[in-house]
Amino acid sequence: MKVILTEDLKGTGKKGDIIDVRDGYGRNFLLPRGLALPASEGNIKRFEHILKEHEKKKERSLKTAAEMKVRLEETTLSIKMKAGQDGRLFGSVTPSDLAETIKKSIGFEIDRKNIKIEEPIKSTGMHTFTVHLEKDVNALVKIEVEKED
Repeated sequence: MKVILTEDLKGTGKKGDIIDVRDGYGRNFLLPRGLALPASEGNIKRFEHILKEHEKKKERSLKTAAEMKVRLEETTLSIKMKAGQDGRLFGSVTPSDLAETIKKSIGFEIDRKNIKIEEPIKSTGMHTFTVHLEKDVNALVKIEVEKED
């Protein structure tokens, strides 16, 4: 029985592969769970169309991420935090604070989980952090931490 895989299956194949499997495995396991489609001419064409649309969507998201990277890297963000006389903060700047600052300043909604800070920001001054936008697209962002009056 020939089937088109709709999911990656360890030991069997990757999504979009047309493989030959035993009839029982295809009928009783792959097809009922939605892991594969019968490899008819119509299903092959439909699945190829779906894969092309997926590739176009991925290209658009990479293009958008590249534009966001340029905009983030050319902008210096500013945040005000409570600090002592020596410039040490009461607490630290968290990824949530940084995501909120990016949203207010530039208008991009970025998940706090995609913000990587190498060491905690616990003092005033200029600092940098990395924002993961897409696969292989990371932006190095500068932020100026100022003392709140």
